[in-house]
Amino acid sequence: MKNFCTALLFCVFYMLILPVHAQTYVSASSYYEQGRVFMSEEDWYSAVESLLECLRLNSAHAEASAALAECYYELSEFDEALTWVRKARSLSRGNLALTNLEAFTLIALGQLDSASSVINDVLAREPYNREALFAASELDIARGHAGDAVTRFQDAVRRYPDDRRLLVSLALVLGSLGETESARTYITRAIAQHPNDYHVYYYAAYLESRAGSLSTATRYAESALYYQPGYAPARSLLASLRYRSGQFEDASRLADEAIAANREDIGAWYLKGISYIRLGRNADAITILSTAALIDPNDEFIRATLEELLISHTSLEDPRRAGWAAWHFNRARDFKNRNFIEQSLFEYRRGLRLNPYAADRREYADLLRVQGYPARYLEELRFMQGLGLGDRSLNDAVEAYDNLLEGALYRRWNVDPVDVSEPHWKLGVFSIVSQSSFYHVDAGVTASSYIKDILLHERNISPMELEPREASYSQAFRHARESGADYFIIISVMENERDIAVTGELFVGRTGAPAATFTAYRTGSDRLRSAARGIVDQLAAVLPFRAELLQYRAGIGLIDKGRLDGVKAGTVYDLVKKDALTTRSEGVGLSYAQEEVVGTLVINTADEEVSSGTITRKGFFDRISVGDEVILQVPEPEPVVEPDTRNPIQRLFQDTGNQIQRLFQQTSPASDASTVTTPAADPELRALLRNLR
Repeated sequence: MKNFCTALLFCVFYMLILPVHAQTYVSASSYYEQGRVFMSEEDWYSAVESLLECLRLNSAHAEASAALAECYYELSEFDEALTWVRKARSLSRGNLALTNLEAFTLIALGQLDSASSVINDVLAREPYNREALFAASELDIARGHAGDAVTRFQDAVRRYPDDRRLLVSLALVLGSLGETESARTYITRAIAQHPNDYHVYYYAAYLESRAGSLSTATRYAESALYYQPGYAPARSLLASLRYRSGQFEDASRLADEAIAANREDIGAWYLKGISYIRLGRNADAITILSTAALIDPNDEFIRATLEELLISHTSLEDPRRAGWAAWHFNRARDFKNRNFIEQSLFEYRRGLRLNPYAADRREYADLLRVQGYPARYLEELRFMQGLGLGDRSLNDAVEAYDNLLEGALYRRWNVDPVDVSEPHWKLGVFSIVSQSSFYHVDAGVTASSYIKDILLHERNISPMELEPREASYSQAFRHARESGADYFIIISVMENERDIAVTGELFVGRTGAPAATFTAYRTGSDRLRSAARGIVDQLAAVLPFRAELLQYRAGIGLIDKGRLDGVKAGTVYDLVKKDALTTRSEGVGLSYAQEEVVGTLVINTADEEVSSGTITRKGFFDRISVGDEVILQVPEPEPVVEPDTRNPIQRLFQDTGNQIQRLFQQTSPASDASTVTTPAADPELRALLRNLR
């Protein structure tokens, strides 16, 4: 009887609890299905909401965990995506699709070695797993080996000739390598096989826009919108194409449509603002860009464009300047408190360009003093006195440092360091309008403005007041040469939502010949400023040292460069006759005949702004005069020839093998891109391939 009662109670309990479990299961599954529907519509936010509700009801729902990881991946929340994909893998062991998703997520997070391990594990089990091949190719690109990705994609296309993702991916990689015709071949093939797929038309539009074929790109973008009206990326690209074609009214109208669909679309606000600038509606542009900067205070392109507009089109007394300058001063103090001195100096200088009358200049001056530049500190305090910003403590500091610097070198020689400090390299900074970033049109113009702003504080390089936006290289060359520039640099930008790559191509001003190429790749916050700083640092390191002989007394000379310019006691310089120097026809450097060298200078004392040293004339007559150039010529190191320790048989076979290899390379098809690499990975390409998932 006791056993019968126990069994009866168990049956009653089971019958009561079973419907609850069944109801929970049904509810969880319905939320999951609803989430999948939202994912198919690319409504990632609604999908996340449904999937989280599913997992609240059933935390062990493997499919929902995997789907949630995909959503976070699409939203570029890669750390969260990694958490969920690993949870999904723990619930569904052996699922290679999840393994591949983890690999993609690791690549996006920059954990390339971990991603490589995951990919190799999949390919060891399934050598032709399609998703793993995609991941391996994306890994190649992230490592800067785009040529290897081309080879991998070409092999995959031979196995899967009608795969849309493979065809588009191969076209995108080839396009990034400059293989325009090959890229067109594959994207045309993708359109022929998928004629109603708006994604394919969108990527075709991107490739043509990158190649500069704006009319063809516009046609493809319109086709994408025909098959998928309201498709935001295609509308954004079409607006960019209208802008680049000079159709600024149409670009502004399309930007308005994007803003109406999503007020947080910061790219649309930016495009509308710069369209108004091109239309001459500067007051409206300031309003639009101010609104955009409030929506996203960390978008450097919006803020930089707005600030340049305020600097160039408003009076110094305009109260809006003080408001935007305060943002920089607050950041400067934050950087200073964290001992990031270079960043702090930049923010103070940027703020003072907007509002030169700000009392925050005192903090900037104090930072210079702490850095060991008392003369520059005194200059800033006197400038504040001239603005009427002096108080008792400032006046006392001026008097104290005036006495402290009584014996400074520039005072002993009776020169004003502010007047004599003059950059000796004249540089034109340009951007070509046909080059456009994926996220910000005319990004090169904004980067050029940043670079010019930083160059204002490079003591040996003077950025020329030339319009940075040029139609072509030939126009940039013409304006640089006619303005007397020593060199000119053309800035281009590539970016995605997290990374930026800025490239500066340096050319000789008088010949237009290539001189050098600089690239700066940055990620995270303040990446535009940091990349611009990187370009300037590389440029400053390449240009030779130049100074001028200011005074010459009894075998001792004073030059206009000091410790701030890297001058050190004991350094030996050439003295070259004034106006005898010319830039090299190509490359970076100076040319002059040896008979134009009139003497040498050995530095005895290097002060903050100026230096003095002993001069030794060259020849019997003293041909040295004030105004002669002071040059530091670094001799090129002689090539080191390693002794050939091979025996004659080894030498014969190895040299013959090298000759055969060179011959094979010369006869290989020009379109073979397998050995081409891209420096620091193309950020736009990585974003596009990631979105292809």
